[in-house]
Amino acid sequence: MKIEKLSIIIPAYNEGKTIHLILNRIKAVSLIGNIKKEIIIVNDCSSDNTEEAIIGYQTDNPDLDIQYFKHEFNRGKGAALHTGIAKATGEYLIIQDADLEYDPSEYNDLLKPICDGFADVVFGSRFMGSNPHRILFFWHTIGNRWLTFFSNMFSNLNLTDMETCYKLFDTKIIQSIKLREQRFGFEPEVTQKIARVPKIRIYEVGISYYGRTYEDGKKIGWKDGVWAIWCILKYGLFGVK
Repeated sequence: MKIEKLSIIIPAYNEGKTIHLILNRIKAVSLIGNIKKEIIIVNDCSSDNTEEAIIGYQTDNPDLDIQYFKHEFNRGKGAALHTGIAKATGEYLIIQDADLEYDPSEYNDLLKPICDGFADVVFGSRFMGSNPHRILFFWHTIGNRWLTFFSNMFSNLNLTDMETCYKLFDTKIIQSIKLREQRFGFEPEVTQKIARVPKIRIYEVGISYYGRTYEDGKKIGWKDGVWAIWCILKYGLFGVK
């Protein structure tokens, strides 16, 4: 399948210190099939210098297609993703966190099942393959695996990593789905809803993971895990649209 453009959605909140680093990595990637890159950054009302860092990077890199949007008040990661998804113009889009936990050099690994004509959606799994993974929190790993298992029960998928950031979607399909979750409930909601799309073809590939500690700026906590359980029940068991 021929893809002209990949939209890269980046939700950003207080990432002024590192946003240029992830943008450098994205810029350095040459996508298979000469696919063009459209970078869509949504600043979720950061309180640091995130906006200045993004605008400065745009000025210094006029050859890079960067679309910048800003929320006037903090609405959450999910809301930033909703904005970015709505603005995407590429045939496919991928979600990229603004931190350095995920490696853009692996975009081509996710694109391959799409370009080969097998997939409509590709999840990047931190729990399969031989890619490098930073060793961090035991209970986070157990929590992620349990949430994925619980999600699979209602989606009837056999994913290994529902909570992964790297999800690559057919843009028209994801734009046609009504997404409600404003914060970290995005992952379980989109998984349950994408699984219900008739004849959807979902693939999974192994990816690297360079995880952050809370001292490094990691934001997700146990309360988000509890909310994820509710979202799985809400959109999976009860089928809320």
